[in-house]
Amino acid sequence: MKIRVIAVGRRQPEWVNRGVLEYGKRLPRHLGFSVEEVAPVERRGTPVDRVRALEAEAIRSRLQPRDLVVALDERGDMLSTMDMAEALRGWQDTGQDVSVLIGGADGLDAALLAQANHRWALGRLTLPHGLVRVIIVEALYRAWSVTQNHPYHRA
Repeated sequence: MKIRVIAVGRRQPEWVNRGVLEYGKRLPRHLGFSVEEVAPVERRGTPVDRVRALEAEAIRSRLQPRDLVVALDERGDMLSTMDMAEALRGWQDTGQDVSVLIGGADGLDAALLAQANHRWALGRLTLPHGLVRVIIVEALYRAWSVTQNHPYHRA
């Protein structure tokens, strides 16, 4: 099983890269964690719906037919660490690869959200997209540690 974060965005600050790398290397190799960037669409003069649709096309081009798709969306379900650990167990049982989608500045296209298997919210706060990458990989590591009865998570 592989877990990929597919994120609309350009190069991130070094602190983001270091955070993603740190938690990514804590995950076991069999989870195959990676981050793929999709270039954002030029927004100047382009209607928001068109920007979202073009970014969605770029994201779809990275998805595989068997991928389980998790879209981050402020209106999605908020999960606890234990919920995420249960989701991770389920993903491992199916053997499907997982793609976690982070949209651009205007979010994800409605059709792409509808296509996703799950819609998750990290909370109701607006967060910088680079920080979201770090939060996702840390949350995945914490969820994995729960599945292994590791003391990293203290419920």
